This record gives sequence, structure tokens and C-alpha cells, in this order.
Amino acid sequence: MTRSFAEIFGRSPEGVWHAPGRVNLIGEHTDYNDGLALPFALSRGVSVAAARRGDGVVEVVSRQAGESVVRASVDGGPVVAEGWPPDRAWAAYPVGVARVLRDHGTGGASLLIDSDLPQGAGLSSSAALECATALALRDLHEARIEPAELARLAQRAENDQVGVPCGVMDQSASLLCEAGHALLLDCRSGLSSKVPFAPAEAGLTLLVVNTRASRNLAGGDYGRRRAECEKAAARLGVPALRDVTDLAGALGSLRDPVLRRRVQHVVTENHRVEAAVGLLRAGAVTELGAMLNASHMSLRDQFQISWPEADAAVDAALRAGARGGRMVGGGFGGSVIVLTAADRAARVRDGITATYERRGWQPPAFLEAVPSAGARRTA
Repeated sequence: MTRSFAEIFGRSPEGVWHAPGRVNLIGEHTDYNDGLALPFALSRGVSVAAARRGDGVVEVVSRQAGESVVRASVDGGPVVAEGWPPDRAWAAYPVGVARVLRDHGTGGASLLIDSDLPQGAGLSSSAALECATALALRDLHEARIEPAELARLAQRAENDQVGVPCGVMDQSASLLCEAGHALLLDCRSGLSSKVPFAPAEAGLTLLVVNTRASRNLAGGDYGRRRAECEKAAARLGVPALRDVTDLAGALGSLRDPVLRRRVQHVVTENHRVEAAVGLLRAGAVTELGAMLNASHMSLRDQFQISWPEADAAVDAALRAGARGGRMVGGGFGGSVIVLTAADRAARVRDGITATYERRGWQPPAFLEAVPSAGARRTA
């Protein structure tokens, strides 16, 4: 990246920063409901080589999108309002971060981006890009921003600049996770704690299955789910669905069957996060499978965001002897996680691949998910 940066920008970078993608072990669509989530960082992610500019311009190049330079002022308004063409849409994330951080002491920069995360796979490649950019800008301009606050600012960039109404879980995972641990995140307070999670030590493998079904969270489905949750909370008279303590009473008071389903998922998913944390702290990693299965059924039937390739992957994995599995990410495409005994992992992969082949789908891609370190400077 140092050599490529010099070739493109005619000078050396001042450093290289890396932010990982994440897998959410459990706690899906709870973050914007002020709930609980349990993500961990992957070994793969996004790297940014960067150097300061003194003219208030951010110029960005992505090795995945070709080597054309996208330039924009850090003083502009929301990127989403400028109507950027599709071939420049990826640059809205780093430019958006630069515009949000300008009020916190940062300025212009030259940025070269590289990634080994598959885009659209539900592994938070966009949040990793935001966090790597934010960390680079913070360090380059010597701004005093703590990691938890940096996560909030990166989330704000995605919400206000890019137009994706995400919660803070992805950015928090990328910036705060530690190797060998998951991150118990309270999305209301922003407080977090480490939870030991090392599947290999228990003879287990956690597979990420990229179903290769494309997804686009800037579309309407994700936003509609958030709006439905907010509508349900308003009708129940609570600040957020995290505050529902009497699930049966809440469901009985809602006439709209769609809102009842959304409430049931969010409330029970928060309980599943708490149960999963209890299992991990007790050293009962092998018992997580039932939690994953219950989460997937809730996301499929109550939140209604699963997709055929995800359901088929989970079913095939269980038939092959996996302990559990579920869809991850925003939904409507992306990835599945599968927890299996390490000596059954090959059988599970073969079973999923064979199922896809019979249905005429693209072959899935597999990644062994190892809980890894969060964002950091690497050079």
C-alpha cells in the first residue's frame, strides 16, 4: 500500500490503519432499538494508507474500484444529497466520515483504500471502511476522540451522510473488539464489556458462509424495519423496544400483526444475547447452537428478513451435523454463520455446497471466523 500510495499521490503516506469487519454472534436488529448485541471482529477488514492535506480536500482511491481519484471538500453537506453516481458510491463512506469529523478537529487527507472483505456479505465492510478512515483522520490531525465516541461519529456518517439508518453496533465492534473475545454492547449507553469467545479451544469452528445473494441496505427494506420498530415503540409508549418488559402484554395491546412480529423478535433477541453471554462466561460454548437456531427462526419468521439461500444454508448445515446456524447482518442477502465441531466442518461445507448446486445457485464461499483484534494503526 505504501508503494501504491506513492505512485498515485506522488508522496509517501504518513501511516497505514486497519479496521476489521465483524460477525455478530447474536443480537440482530437490536442496536437501533437501544438493545444488546454480541459481535466480534474478524481477521479480515479494510486498510487505509493516508497522509494529511492542508486544503480541506479529501481525495480517495480504492484498489477494488480502480485507481481513479475521487475528490471532495470536507466542508460539503450530506453526500447522499449530492446524488453521486453509482461508480462513486463507495467513496461516500470515507468522504462522509471526513465531513462528520471536521467538527472534531480533523481536516483533509489523501486516502488509499484496500480490503479483503467481500462486499455485500453482511460482514460490515462499510463500517470497516468508515472506522479505518476515522482512525486515520483522528491520528493524522491529532484529534482527541476516544474509540467509543469515534464509533458514534462513524455511525453518524453512515446515517446522515450516506443515508443508511444503521445502529452503532458495527462501528463499535470494529473499533472496540479484542482477540479471543466477543463484545457485549449496550447500544443505549454505549457501554461494552469483553466476553471470552474462542471456539477453537472448545474443538469448534464457526464458519461464515457467504451466500452470494447481493444486498443493499440503502434500499427501502432495512429502513422500513427500523420505522416499524419505532412505530411499535410509540404505540406501546416506550422510548424503544428495549424497554418492553411484559412481552405478552405488549403483543396483546398491538392490533397490527406486522408490529407484533417485530416486537417479538427484538424482545426475544435481547434475551438470547443475555443467554449467550451466560453460556460463554460459563465455558459452555458448545451450547450456543440452540441460541443461533432460535435467532434464525425469529429473523426468518418474525422479522422477515431472511432469504432463500440463507434458509437453505442453515438447513443443510444442521442436516450435516452442525450445532447451529443463523443469518447475520441487515438481511435480504449476505452471510450465514454456522457453529460446528471442527471435525465436522468439511462435511458441513460439502452439505451446503451440494444443496446450492442442486438448486442451481452460485457456489457459496466459506471463511473460518476467528475472534480477532479491533481497529489499529499497522504502519
